[in-house]
Parts: sequence; structure tokens; C-alpha cells
Amino acid sequence: MYRILICDDEKDIVRALRIYLMADNKDYEIIEAYNGKEALEAVRNSQVDLVLMDVMMPEMDGIEALCEIRKFSGVPVILLTARSEAEDKRMAFRLGIDDYITKPFNKIEVAARVEYQIRRNSLRQSEENPGQNGNRIVNGPIVIDDESKSVEVAGKPVSLTPTEFSIIRFLSENAGTVFSPKEIYKAVWKSDPLGAESAVLVHIRHLREKIEIYPAQPRYIISVFGYGYKMEKMD
Repeated sequence: MYRILICDDEKDIVRALRIYLMADNKDYEIIEAYNGKEALEAVRNSQVDLVLMDVMMPEMDGIEALCEIRKFSGVPVILLTARSEAEDKRMAFRLGIDDYITKPFNKIEVAARVEYQIRRNSLRQSEENPGQNGNRIVNGPIVIDDESKSVEVAGKPVSLTPTEFSIIRFLSENAGTVFSPKEIYKAVWKSDPLGAESAVLVHIRHLREKIEIYPAQPRYIISVFGYGYKMEKMD
């Protein structure tokens, strides 16, 4: 279970965010706060995995709360803001936020950003504790466990066929490198690439449907016109 603190002085927004996140991931435990002081106390007194916090709030605003939180905790913080000025965002990043979402927000974007930050933090903690990674390939939010033949994207398990697993493993091992359909076919099927174009195209399409937020606009497996496909290399 991951514990997420949602803090906003508008209770309807807190309720909506709770619904969005709980509908998308049943492994979340939500705790609520309605001003910066409550958020600060929650982080100080509880094991919180991520803070989703508004900027404009009474008693203590989100920026003040962030400053206080950063004195004792590196918990990921995503700020919710109705303001779009670049200076506000620059200041927030200088103070230590991990991401921001501008209101009005899209529920799919909120869920995706929360998942990514939680996953990123978990990976960082694993890297700080050697020996916990095992036989894994990690590329940004994508984690491939070769021993269990499992894949997670932004902390969410993805069910893949053996062929889909082999393709994503091959591309992730060589993230940033472009491969032709024939090269992918040889690497995965271990045979002469007869019908490579159509076979690889179908499997890439299925993979995108499973791992991409918007399959028609992929972020992970990219088509390079005239050459083939590559897995983006991500931090």
C-alpha cells in the first residue's frame, strides 16, 4: 500500500482526487488535509509516500508547507496550482517540488503523474539500498523483472504475452537505439525475418495499448519513420 496525502482547502477537490486515485489504483491509502499546517503535521507524524497539495490555502499555503516539509523529508510533492506564471513554477522547483499540475486538471494526467512519482521514489530508495533490485531492467517508469517475467509501468503491473515481454525487454535493454522490424524479429523470434514487418507491427501495437497512456501518441515505444522503432531512454 502507498499512502498519499491530498491537501486542498476545497473539500470537493479533495473528494474528487480521492475518487480519481482510488479508481485507478487499489493499492493507495488516502489521507486528507485542508491547509498547509495539517499537511505538515501529517507528513511529520505519518509514513507518507507522496503529497498532492494545493498552493493557495489558508493558515499556511502550499509553498510555506513545502519549505517546512523539505527541512526533514524528501517525500515526493506534487503541487496543484491555478496559477500559470513561469516564475511561480520556477520558485516551486527551486524549493523542492517534484512536479506540478495546473488546475483545472485531467484525472488521467493526475493518476499518471502520481504513479510516476511514487515509482520514481521507490526506485531511488532501491538504488540507495543495493541488492534489492535483483535481475531487473529499469528505464524511467518501466521496470522489467527478467526472473519473474513481469513488467510494471509507473508502479502498475502490466500483463504481457511472452512475445510482448521479449520485445519490451529487448528494446529496454537497448533504450535509445533504433531497430528495424527485421532486427527486432531476429532478436525476439530467433529465426529468419519472414513477414517481419507485419508481425512486429502487430505486437508493437498491442504493447502500446498496454503500456502507453495514449497509445496513438506513444511516449515509450517510438516509431522512427523510415527506420523502425526504439524505446525512449528515460531517467
